[in-house]
Amino acid sequence: MRGSEALGALGDRRFAWYFTARTVSTVGSAMAPVGLAFAVLHLFGSASALAQVLAARTAAMVVFLLIGGVVSDRMSRRTVLQVSHALTALTQGLAAVLVIGGHAHLWMLTGIEAVNGAVSAFTMPAMMGIVPLVVDRSRLQQANALLSFSRSGVTVVGPSVAGLLVVAVGPGWALAVDAVTYLLAIACLARVSIPGRVRDPDAPRTGMVHDLREGWHEFTARTWLWVVVLAFGLLNVIQGGVLGVLGPLVATRVPALGPGGWSLALSAEALGTVLMTLVMLRLVFRRPLRAGMLGIALVALPVAALGVQPTTVPLVVAMLLAGAGIEVFGVAWTTALQVHVPDAVLARVASYDALGSLVALPVGTIAYGVLADRFALEPVLLVSAGLYVVLCGLTLASRSVRDLPHGAPQDADERPRAPA
Repeated sequence: MRGSEALGALGDRRFAWYFTARTVSTVGSAMAPVGLAFAVLHLFGSASALAQVLAARTAAMVVFLLIGGVVSDRMSRRTVLQVSHALTALTQGLAAVLVIGGHAHLWMLTGIEAVNGAVSAFTMPAMMGIVPLVVDRSRLQQANALLSFSRSGVTVVGPSVAGLLVVAVGPGWALAVDAVTYLLAIACLARVSIPGRVRDPDAPRTGMVHDLREGWHEFTARTWLWVVVLAFGLLNVIQGGVLGVLGPLVATRVPALGPGGWSLALSAEALGTVLMTLVMLRLVFRRPLRAGMLGIALVALPVAALGVQPTTVPLVVAMLLAGAGIEVFGVAWTTALQVHVPDAVLARVASYDALGSLVALPVGTIAYGVLADRFALEPVLLVSAGLYVVLCGLTLASRSVRDLPHGAPQDADERPRAPA
């Protein structure tokens, strides 16, 4: 595929404006966590205070995620995004004013972040569902790769810029920039033309519970979908626990790695995602989930490296490869959902998918903290690496996962069915 063809999705004016909106809002989103963390630590000097603020955001997101999926399927997804962005701009702007003015109390920031978490529960399903509406289906993988490239690149640069703002003028200004980026994103979304939904005037109105049941039915009716989500409920426990808890712990105990080596490894993972995105712009996988599961299995490499040879160079190489594998799965999974799940229920199905991922992450953090206190780290890491590979292999053992085609649904298992 030539370079011009790889970027062909940007030739669609609707996607070009949506891509711009996503990129601009992601800049702020990448800066906000740094600004918020330093603001809370500066004002209250307590890790538990920061944990309280972050937990409030996550809890609110989990509570409202399924509702967000229903709303995003019922309403214009562009409208859902614009309203969500407006609320985020308002809350982050309020937080910025409070922090800059020195009037922030812990309960205020906790409440603001809880609102932000609830808002993001509507944003995520809407973003998943809007891409198939603004780009030709033949270019879905390229469109998702472009969005991922933007997100990965901004994620590498955004925290550094936020750090500079924190040092130069204070953490509140990083939150202020975040608020402004969401206002700019709203203006960009206004230029995105989305076809209206045709609804049968004789169709009966349905309630929230019915819509949730319909989304659950669509989720469970596709074997490849629930098998992969079930697998990732376990894979995320390992990945989140090892990279979130054991990795930093090993870095503090092994002088040959140290905090500096661990930071380089994390940067290598981000670089791997960026580089693989460039490859994904030119490739189209005939069996996207087969490629995705083989790619995500590479995460076992840094897990094993931490246990066998926790030094900087081997770990950096392993993390670079893992980042590339994570990117392959991310683009393949997003594209598979958009191709094989009907647009009418896509946001609800995406919310069930996200819920499964979010619920698993705290479990991994707690479980690996306990394991680190009770057992030697090397066997825990090596067993975790082996288990990670086994889980990926078991997932690929499902023919529904292994043979899912890139194009339109081809068998009865993938076609939408009416709920019982």
